[in-house]
Amino acid sequence: MVNHATAAIDKTSVLRGLVSTKRVPLGSEVYNRLLETLYDEAAALDERRFDDWVAYLEQDLSYTAPLRLTRNGPNKDRDVVRTMKHFDENYGSILMRTGRLAKSAWAEDPPSRTRRFVTNVRIAESETAGEYEVVSYLYVERSRLDNPDNETISAERRDIWRLVDGAYKLASREIIVDQSTLGMSNFAIFL
Repeated sequence: MVNHATAAIDKTSVLRGLVSTKRVPLGSEVYNRLLETLYDEAAALDERRFDDWVAYLEQDLSYTAPLRLTRNGPNKDRDVVRTMKHFDENYGSILMRTGRLAKSAWAEDPPSRTRRFVTNVRIAESETAGEYEVVSYLYVERSRLDNPDNETISAERRDIWRLVDGAYKLASREIIVDQSTLGMSNFAIFL
């Protein structure tokens, strides 16, 4: 697993972007295939095709969103606490959530209408052969019920994608939400 940040004295972490220095060039076959995978993943979630989305996930998946801190001082805008999280999921818990969302989740009845925008994609080779560190920005618009005001959330996603039998599978995702206080009523959707 890639260490996504350096530890600060008070057990917070300062975000640093890509860890690996083995950048995958923009326009290369690996870059284009991973970018296409990110777009297809976002479309599967927007279209509520949860079985298709789960097919992108590895069974040893780690899917987390640590808390963002607001503090004074230089670089304090990039502090997160990894000991407290909005959610800390794995493959089994994702399967349970997608099953509920497809049938009877009260928080998503009627379902949200979402649009995910994935941008600023940077890719590097991991220390493990066949694995890639992918950092991307995510912007989500969410419409609920007949409310004229959409909820939005923006975040940085720090992923590990693994090449398995010719397809890329998500092995790890850490979602660093830009807000320290969420402007979204719940996290019933996937980021």
